Amino acid sequence: MTDACIRAVVESIHSSPTQAVLYLSGGASLALGLLMSVPGASNTVLEAVVPYSRMSMIQLLAKIPAKYCSQQTADEMALLAYNRALKLSSPGSPVLGVGFTGSLATTRPKQGDHRFHLSTRTSDRHWASTVTLSKGLRSRDQEEKVSSYFLLKAIANACKVSSTFDSELTESDVVADECERFFDEDKELEQLINGQICFKVYPFSSDKSNGDRKIILPGSFNPLHDGHLKLLEAATSICGDGYPCFELSAINADKPPLSIPQIKERVMQFEKIGKTIIISNQPYFYKKAELFPGSAFVIGADTAVRLINPKYYDGSYDRMIETLSGCKRTGCTFIVAGRKVDGTFKVLEDFDVPEVLKDMFVPIPAERFRMDISSTEIRRSCGL
Repeated sequence: MTDACIRAVVESIHSSPTQAVLYLSGGASLALGLLMSVPGASNTVLEAVVPYSRMSMIQLLAKIPAKYCSQQTADEMALLAYNRALKLSSPGSPVLGVGFTGSLATTRPKQGDHRFHLSTRTSDRHWASTVTLSKGLRSRDQEEKVSSYFLLKAIANACKVSSTFDSELTESDVVADECERFFDEDKELEQLINGQICFKVYPFSSDKSNGDRKIILPGSFNPLHDGHLKLLEAATSICGDGYPCFELSAINADKPPLSIPQIKERVMQFEKIGKTIIISNQPYFYKKAELFPGSAFVIGADTAVRLINPKYYDGSYDRMIETLSGCKRTGCTFIVAGRKVDGTFKVLEDFDVPEVLKDMFVPIPAERFRMDISSTEIRRSCGL
């Protein structure tokens, strides 16, 4: 095998649109070096974390694993990496989560097997495999090389890139428990509602992103109407750069979760007009800020007045300040359009925003956008 062959595969990975987060423990360090040493790594690698110590792994998983080196742990790492990749990726890019945990040769003889467990997760596929290496056949460096090549081939496969090099396994090594599961759209949405994945992007828009920042208009979109479209357009013109998209939460704070058919029906509205929609599982803005750090959220004045009302924070002004300051620290802002509040048209300037939060709230002048229309009124006029 030549270095040129490996390099060609890594170049193909970097040329693919897939963006990845890798969580590696106990081996395969060479794979990370190979990915990072070839130009274009920033196209692929969003983040790489090596939770090597016991406490590091516990903090990553937010629990003590039953076994640190196991297929279950690798699967959990891959799912965490996938969700992290969703948060860090460019809008609409396919993402990949990689989990690897190994027990390879070390300075002292091991009583158990020399083995590693690998898991990859994309939006529609989970692949996993366990490899037991022939004990005593290789040095640590050689086991690192084998595990790294095996991991690199798995990443190439997940990126839909051909990998022609040999992972250098022998007949005495055992590849076992290899499994592959595919998820259709319904299964993905079920996982979202259940909290396994944090959001799903439908990148219907052909617009090119002017940066990683998202300009997000949340709503129920029941139905989507011209006011939504013009509001996001006005907000985007004020922000100057960013990727405009709509966001629908499958979870409602006061009502049952949306059903999968309901979600798909509302998504269809955006497909027809070629606009990107994100389905999340977070109805609260402080949680949305964690999901979409650095984003600009487009809201109406009626929502803004609720955001700064201590009533919605158990009556505590301090808790309101603390919660919104947390959103501010993520880099989030609120782009506020005028809206009827209690029958009167109000703009941001009509409300007393606390001084410490004022720079979070950016008004949309009424001359740039005003449309007194709502989905509720449309449903009522249609007798729905």
